[in-house]
Amino acid sequence: MDVGQVWQRVQPVGEVALSGRPLLVVLVAALVAVGVGPVWSVLRLGVTLVHELGHAVVGMLCGRRFTGFVLRGDMSGHAVTVGPARGPGRVATTWAGYPAPAVVGAALAWLAVRGWAAPVLAAVLVVLLVAFVRSRSALTVLVVLVVGALTAWLWWSGAVRVQAQVLVGVGLVLVVGAWRHLAAVAGARDPGTSDPAVLAQLTRVPRVLWLLSFVLVLGASTWVLAGTVVPALRT
Repeated sequence: MDVGQVWQRVQPVGEVALSGRPLLVVLVAALVAVGVGPVWSVLRLGVTLVHELGHAVVGMLCGRRFTGFVLRGDMSGHAVTVGPARGPGRVATTWAGYPAPAVVGAALAWLAVRGWAAPVLAAVLVVLLVAFVRSRSALTVLVVLVVGALTAWLWWSGAVRVQAQVLVGVGLVLVVGAWRHLAAVAGARDPGTSDPAVLAQLTRVPRVLWLLSFVLVLGASTWVLAGTVVPALRT
């Protein structure tokens, strides 16, 4: 492997024509995976990973310092960013978690069908490298390594169309997973430490309005995903 080969694999390739039948198989497999309890219990860790990295990335964009994060056996997680205890940066960082999987999922699918699968996979590898350094538990390290290994294999060895199809499937899992996470927090009996509850404490804006803001972003992400996938299914 030389610099030329790496450079070639981070270049966009232009529009990728996804044929309907293989894409349908990918989408059905993704939906089944999200709907089957034992499979979802594993995939949920991936959705939680994106949730926590959403906190981290937005925190860093707001000038906060990302010091570490953990994924737990109960499929929850926690990201730590250091900065002011209150203010817009803290609010934005706290808010970013629940929308992150849906936004990332829609973006993955949208970019994949436009030929950007390889650059996106390379960018994901960079993010995972930073995440690996900031991992603070054995489970977190394991999840990041597994996701990183699969991403690296797909980036280096996967055909262009396969890369695009996989990213569309992952995008669907993330979007549906985001809705499942939001439903869980909305129906929680003790929401005192949840992100919407913390946002309400930080801003005095009711928790239900923060939940509504999540719904709006997830709805927009779902719309983008549907607009990306449905035309491809017709071909």
